[in-house]
Amino acid sequence: MIKSLLRRIRTILKAEFEKRAKKIRTPQTPDEIIPEFTNDYQRIYGDDLISIVLYGSGARGAYIPRRSDLNFLIVLTEEGIKDLSKAFKVVARWRRRRVTTPLFMTNEYIAASLDAFPLEFLNIKQHYRVVWGKDPLARIKINHKRLRLQVEREIKGKLLQLRGAYLASRGWGINLVALASQSVIALLSIFQGILYLRDREIPHQRDDVIKAIATETGLAEEPFVRLLEVKEGKIKRPARVMKGLMKSYIEEVSRLAVWVDKM
Repeated sequence: MIKSLLRRIRTILKAEFEKRAKKIRTPQTPDEIIPEFTNDYQRIYGDDLISIVLYGSGARGAYIPRRSDLNFLIVLTEEGIKDLSKAFKVVARWRRRRVTTPLFMTNEYIAASLDAFPLEFLNIKQHYRVVWGKDPLARIKINHKRLRLQVEREIKGKLLQLRGAYLASRGWGINLVALASQSVIALLSIFQGILYLRDREIPHQRDDVIKAIATETGLAEEPFVRLLEVKEGKIKRPARVMKGLMKSYIEEVSRLAVWVDKM
Protein backbone atom coordinates (compact mmCIF):
# COMPACT_ATOMS: atom_id res chain seq x y z
CA MET A 1 0.00 0.00 0.00
CA ILE A 2 2.83 2.38 0.92
CA LYS A 3 4.68 1.56 -2.32
CA SER A 4 1.52 2.18 -4.29
CA LEU A 5 1.04 5.51 -2.57
CA LEU A 6 4.65 6.53 -3.28
CA ARG A 7 4.25 5.62 -6.94
CA ARG A 8 1.11 7.71 -7.07
CA ILE A 9 2.89 10.69 -5.51
CA ARG A 10 5.78 10.35 -7.94
CA THR A 11 3.35 10.25 -10.86
CA ILE A 12 1.59 13.39 -9.63
CA LEU A 13 4.88 15.22 -9.08
CA LYS A 14 6.17 14.18 -12.50
CA ALA A 15 2.98 15.40 -14.17
CA GLU A 16 3.18 18.71 -12.33
CA PHE A 17 6.84 19.13 -13.27
CA GLU A 18 6.08 18.42 -16.94
CA LYS A 19 3.16 20.85 -16.82
CA ARG A 20 5.35 23.63 -15.44
CA ALA A 21 8.18 22.81 -17.83
CA LYS A 22 5.76 23.11 -20.73
CA LYS A 23 4.65 26.52 -19.53
CA ILE A 24 8.22 27.85 -19.38
CA ARG A 25 9.51 26.03 -22.46
CA THR A 26 12.13 27.95 -24.38
CA PRO A 27 10.62 29.05 -27.71
CA GLN A 28 12.06 27.43 -30.83
CA THR A 29 11.26 30.52 -32.92
CA PRO A 30 10.26 34.09 -32.03
CA ASP A 31 6.94 33.69 -33.87
CA GLU A 32 6.00 30.92 -31.47
CA ILE A 33 5.49 33.36 -28.59
CA ILE A 34 4.51 36.60 -30.32
CA PRO A 35 0.69 36.12 -30.21
CA GLU A 36 0.68 35.31 -26.49
CA PHE A 37 3.28 37.99 -25.72
CA THR A 38 1.34 40.73 -27.52
CA ASN A 39 -1.92 39.60 -25.91
CA ASP A 40 -0.38 39.95 -22.46
CA TYR A 41 0.62 43.56 -23.07
CA GLN A 42 -2.62 44.44 -24.81
CA ARG A 43 -4.47 43.07 -21.81
CA ILE A 44 -2.58 45.10 -19.20
CA TYR A 45 -2.11 48.37 -21.11
CA GLY A 46 -5.11 48.53 -23.45
CA ASP A 47 -5.29 51.84 -25.31
CA ASP A 48 -2.01 52.98 -23.75
CA LEU A 49 -0.12 50.40 -25.83
CA ILE A 50 1.14 51.94 -29.10
CA SER A 51 3.72 49.50 -30.49
CA ILE A 52 5.55 46.24 -29.85
CA VAL A 53 8.79 45.79 -31.78
CA LEU A 54 11.00 42.69 -31.96
CA TYR A 55 14.66 43.54 -32.51
CA GLY A 56 18.09 41.86 -32.40
CA SER A 57 18.82 38.24 -33.29
CA GLY A 58 15.14 37.30 -33.29
CA ALA A 59 14.40 39.89 -35.97
CA ARG A 60 17.40 39.21 -38.19
CA GLY A 61 16.84 35.44 -38.39
CA ALA A 62 19.77 34.48 -36.15
CA TYR A 63 17.82 33.31 -33.10
CA ILE A 64 19.26 30.15 -31.48
CA PRO A 65 16.95 28.35 -28.99
CA ARG A 66 18.34 28.17 -25.43
CA ARG A 67 21.24 30.46 -26.39
CA SER A 68 19.66 33.62 -27.77
CA ASP A 69 17.45 36.01 -25.85
CA LEU A 70 14.42 37.68 -27.39
CA ASN A 71 14.42 41.47 -27.27
CA PHE A 72 11.39 43.72 -27.53
CA LEU A 73 10.77 47.46 -27.58
CA ILE A 74 7.39 48.43 -26.16
CA VAL A 75 6.08 51.92 -26.88
CA LEU A 76 3.46 53.31 -24.50
CA THR A 77 1.58 56.58 -24.18
CA GLU A 78 2.78 59.12 -21.62
CA GLU A 79 0.04 57.89 -19.27
CA GLY A 80 0.95 54.27 -19.80
CA ILE A 81 4.65 54.76 -19.02
CA LYS A 82 3.70 56.17 -15.62
CA ASP A 83 2.29 52.81 -14.57
CA LEU A 84 5.08 50.32 -15.28
CA SER A 85 4.10 48.32 -12.19
CA LYS A 86 1.31 46.79 -14.27
CA ALA A 87 3.99 44.78 -16.07
CA PHE A 88 5.68 43.25 -12.99
CA LYS A 89 4.16 39.77 -13.36
CA VAL A 90 4.23 39.70 -17.16
CA VAL A 91 7.92 40.66 -17.34
CA ALA A 92 8.85 38.06 -14.71
CA ARG A 93 6.91 35.31 -16.47
CA TRP A 94 8.43 35.97 -19.87
CA ARG A 95 11.95 36.20 -18.49
CA ARG A 96 11.64 32.50 -17.66
CA ARG A 97 11.24 31.92 -21.40
CA ARG A 98 14.39 33.89 -22.36
CA VAL A 99 12.60 37.14 -23.15
CA THR A 100 14.69 39.97 -21.72
CA THR A 101 13.01 42.82 -19.89
CA PRO A 102 11.67 44.95 -22.77
CA LEU A 103 12.74 48.50 -23.45
CA PHE A 104 9.78 50.66 -22.43
CA MET A 105 9.65 54.01 -24.21
CA THR A 106 7.26 56.66 -25.46
CA ASN A 107 7.35 58.23 -28.92
CA GLU A 108 8.32 61.49 -27.25
CA TYR A 109 11.29 59.82 -25.54
CA ILE A 110 12.50 58.33 -28.82
CA ALA A 111 12.34 61.69 -30.62
CA ALA A 112 14.18 63.46 -27.79
CA SER A 113 16.88 60.80 -27.33
CA LEU A 114 18.23 60.26 -30.84
CA ASP A 115 21.00 62.79 -30.20
CA ALA A 116 22.04 61.10 -26.95
CA PHE A 117 21.87 57.45 -28.07
CA PRO A 118 22.41 57.36 -31.85
CA LEU A 119 24.35 54.08 -31.73
CA GLU A 120 21.67 52.27 -29.73
CA PHE A 121 18.88 53.41 -32.03
CA LEU A 122 20.95 52.60 -35.12
CA ASN A 123 21.46 49.03 -33.92
CA ILE A 124 17.78 48.55 -33.14
CA LYS A 125 16.79 50.01 -36.50
CA GLN A 126 19.16 47.71 -38.41
CA HIS A 127 17.23 44.58 -37.47
CA TYR A 128 13.68 45.02 -36.21
CA ARG A 129 10.14 43.91 -36.92
CA VAL A 130 6.93 45.55 -35.76
CA VAL A 131 4.78 42.74 -34.34
CA TRP A 132 1.93 44.95 -33.13
CA GLY A 133 0.84 48.56 -33.69
CA LYS A 134 2.56 51.41 -35.48
CA ASP A 135 6.21 51.57 -36.54
CA PRO A 136 7.94 53.93 -34.06
CA LEU A 137 11.27 53.86 -35.93
CA ALA A 138 10.13 54.48 -39.50
CA ARG A 139 11.06 58.17 -39.61
CA ILE A 140 14.00 58.40 -37.21
CA LYS A 141 17.26 59.80 -38.56
CA ILE A 142 20.74 59.16 -37.18
CA ASN A 143 23.02 62.20 -36.91
CA HIS A 144 26.47 61.25 -38.26
CA LYS A 145 28.43 63.71 -36.14
CA ARG A 146 26.84 62.59 -32.88
CA LEU A 147 27.20 58.95 -33.90
CA ARG A 148 30.91 59.35 -34.58
CA LEU A 149 31.45 60.94 -31.17
CA GLN A 150 29.55 58.15 -29.45
CA VAL A 151 31.46 55.46 -31.37
CA GLU A 152 34.76 56.98 -30.23
CA ARG A 153 33.56 57.28 -26.64
CA GLU A 154 32.22 53.72 -26.61
CA ILE A 155 35.32 52.09 -28.10
CA LYS A 156 37.68 53.88 -25.72
CA GLY A 157 35.45 53.11 -22.77
CA LYS A 158 35.24 49.43 -23.75
CA LEU A 159 39.03 49.30 -24.03
CA LEU A 160 39.44 50.53 -20.44
CA GLN A 161 36.82 48.06 -19.22
CA LEU A 162 38.45 45.20 -21.11
CA ARG A 163 41.85 45.83 -19.56
CA GLY A 164 40.38 46.00 -16.06
CA ALA A 165 38.18 42.93 -16.52
CA TYR A 166 41.09 40.96 -18.00
CA LEU A 167 43.16 41.60 -14.89
CA ALA A 168 40.20 40.86 -12.60
CA SER A 169 39.70 37.49 -14.35
CA ARG A 170 43.03 36.25 -12.90
CA GLY A 171 43.47 34.34 -16.15
CA TRP A 172 40.89 31.73 -15.17
CA GLY A 173 39.22 30.08 -18.15
CA ILE A 174 35.65 30.40 -16.92
CA ASN A 175 36.13 34.12 -16.22
CA LEU A 176 37.71 34.72 -19.62
CA VAL A 177 34.84 32.96 -21.40
CA ALA A 178 32.34 35.16 -19.52
CA LEU A 179 34.35 38.27 -20.41
CA ALA A 180 34.51 37.30 -24.08
CA SER A 181 30.77 36.61 -24.20
CA GLN A 182 29.90 40.00 -22.72
CA SER A 183 32.35 42.17 -24.61
CA VAL A 184 32.33 40.78 -28.15
CA ILE A 185 28.62 41.54 -28.63
CA ALA A 186 29.15 45.12 -27.46
CA LEU A 187 32.01 45.46 -29.96
CA LEU A 188 29.80 44.20 -32.78
CA SER A 189 27.37 47.00 -32.02
CA ILE A 190 30.19 49.52 -32.39
CA PHE A 191 31.33 47.83 -35.62
CA GLN A 192 27.88 48.45 -37.10
CA GLY A 193 28.14 52.11 -36.17
CA ILE A 194 31.50 52.39 -37.94
CA LEU A 195 30.21 50.72 -41.09
CA TYR A 196 27.20 53.05 -41.12
CA LEU A 197 29.47 56.09 -40.81
CA ARG A 198 31.59 54.83 -43.70
CA ASP A 199 28.48 54.33 -45.86
CA ARG A 200 29.12 50.60 -46.03
CA GLU A 201 26.46 47.91 -46.09
CA ILE A 202 25.90 46.37 -42.66
CA PRO A 203 25.70 42.56 -43.01
CA HIS A 204 23.00 40.57 -41.23
CA GLN A 205 25.30 37.90 -39.79
CA ARG A 206 27.75 38.65 -37.00
CA ASP A 207 30.77 36.95 -38.58
CA ASP A 208 30.16 38.93 -41.78
CA VAL A 209 30.12 42.15 -39.75
CA ILE A 210 33.56 41.22 -38.38
CA LYS A 211 34.88 40.53 -41.88
CA ALA A 212 33.51 43.84 -43.13
CA ILE A 213 35.10 45.84 -40.31
CA ALA A 214 38.43 44.04 -40.81
CA THR A 215 38.37 45.01 -44.49
CA GLU A 216 37.43 48.60 -43.65
CA THR A 217 39.91 49.23 -40.82
CA GLY A 218 42.73 46.73 -41.35
CA LEU A 219 42.08 44.97 -38.05
CA ALA A 220 42.88 41.27 -37.69
CA GLU A 221 39.56 39.45 -37.71
CA GLU A 222 40.83 36.22 -36.11
CA PRO A 223 40.49 37.19 -32.40
CA PHE A 224 36.96 38.55 -32.91
CA VAL A 225 35.82 35.51 -34.91
CA ARG A 226 37.22 33.02 -32.38
CA LEU A 227 35.74 34.83 -29.37
CA LEU A 228 32.37 35.04 -31.12
CA GLU A 229 32.54 31.26 -31.61
CA VAL A 230 33.29 30.87 -27.90
CA LYS A 231 30.36 33.12 -27.03
CA GLU A 232 28.00 31.14 -29.27
CA GLY A 233 29.19 27.83 -27.81
CA LYS A 234 30.61 26.60 -31.12
CA ILE A 235 34.08 25.96 -29.71
CA LYS A 236 35.73 25.53 -26.31
CA ARG A 237 39.22 26.68 -25.48
CA PRO A 238 41.45 25.94 -22.45
CA ALA A 239 42.52 28.82 -20.20
CA ARG A 240 45.99 29.16 -21.77
CA VAL A 241 44.45 29.53 -25.25
CA MET A 242 41.81 31.95 -23.96
CA LYS A 243 44.52 34.13 -22.43
CA GLY A 244 46.27 34.35 -25.78
CA LEU A 245 43.02 35.12 -27.56
CA MET A 246 42.09 37.84 -25.08
CA LYS A 247 45.56 39.40 -25.37
CA SER A 248 45.23 39.59 -29.16
CA TYR A 249 41.65 40.81 -28.82
CA ILE A 250 42.62 43.69 -26.52
CA GLU A 251 45.47 44.66 -28.86
CA GLU A 252 43.06 44.86 -31.80
CA VAL A 253 40.55 46.92 -29.80
CA SER A 254 43.39 49.29 -28.90
CA ARG A 255 44.26 49.62 -32.59
CA LEU A 256 40.63 50.29 -33.40
CA ALA A 257 40.50 53.09 -30.81
CA VAL A 258 43.40 54.80 -32.57
CA TRP A 259 41.75 54.29 -35.98
CA VAL A 260 38.45 55.76 -34.82
CA ASP A 261 40.22 58.75 -33.30
CA LYS A 262 41.63 59.57 -36.76
CA MET A 263 38.41 58.86 -38.65
